Amino acid sequence: MKTLAFLFLMAMAAAANVTPALAAPAFSDAASAGATAGDSFSNPATETRARALQRQLRCLVCQGESVDESNSPFSGDVRHLVRQQIADGRSDQQIQDFLVARYGDFILMKPPLQPDTWLLWLAPFLVLGIGGAVAWVVVKKASARAA
Repeated sequence: MKTLAFLFLMAMAAAANVTPALAAPAFSDAASAGATAGDSFSNPATETRARALQRQLRCLVCQGESVDESNSPFSGDVRHLVRQQIADGRSDQQIQDFLVARYGDFILMKPPLQPDTWLLWLAPFLVLGIGGAVAWVVVKKASARAA
């Protein structure tokens, strides 16, 4: 039983450390120097659009933060790229499609439910199910020993 619990804990620890490969930054160091807090639009509507789109994108370095919130160099590069593409006249969907093609669905804060993201969506339920099964086995064996 201890071996089963140990294997379960090791599998959970391994699963927690699995992360998608980080893609190379979108720009060189010279270009990312321009991705600072001063990088904004003079038109408030366009600025609001850029910020809303940036909130829908995940920082691949921080993973728990949106590109809009993160201070990582990667997020700075993506913010600069988003603003550059908005200035070029691309729609929000075109920008998201470009970023998904480059970095995968994981860059979206709400990735779509499709066959290659099922594990991402179902992992919490799988972990709860496995944890419940292990707890049930432990309780059953403990009650069998007590009886």
